[in-house]
Amino acid sequence: MKRYLLFIIIGLTSIISNAQDVSIALLKYSGGGDWYANPTSLPNLVNFCNKNLHTKISSDIPAINIASPELFNFPLTHITGHGNIILSPDEVENLRKYFISGGFLHISDNYGLDEFIRREMKKVFPGLEFIELPYNHPIYHQKYNFSNGLPKIHEHDDKNSQGFGLIYEGRLVCFYDYECDLGDGWEDPDVHNDTDVKRQNALKMGANIVQFVFEQ
Repeated sequence: MKRYLLFIIIGLTSIISNAQDVSIALLKYSGGGDWYANPTSLPNLVNFCNKNLHTKISSDIPAINIASPELFNFPLTHITGHGNIILSPDEVENLRKYFISGGFLHISDNYGLDEFIRREMKKVFPGLEFIELPYNHPIYHQKYNFSNGLPKIHEHDDKNSQGFGLIYEGRLVCFYDYECDLGDGWEDPDVHNDTDVKRQNALKMGANIVQFVFEQ
């Protein structure tokens, strides 16, 4: 168990004290979905956080396998994509240990991921359901206040944006943005031609997620 807890201590203290670099990891998965979507999103989010939250997050964004022991080196991980995702039994077990040990996963539905990610996360925690977080949840009220919850970045099915969470033993371990697409909003301006207001809202909400994870 000690090896699972070590990364939390190192990650949290280094971010809060700015003592050394830590990294956010992109998770790779099987099933045909494009885990590699939005290549500029996480680097841009990191740059925004380092500038505005005064963090020292590494600009190097490693892509790692979910079953790898490396998973435990990252207090915050990220999954995105448009399609199918399939977790192997080893990946399910490793991800469960990651959550129980203090790790945090942000999922950004890039349109088309929803039914698959819900199915696979049910394997990780059969007894848990994604619940919509209330607008007064602390994740919406870190450095930046979002009194109406998630900002709407991309239209998709023209539904309201929703922020869902998995809560394990009273702790939010996974935040899932749906009908929002924060990841697209973090990309370079010329990728989706989003307005500056939308990009700034996306980056600010992303910074809230980072701050929530590293300071809880």
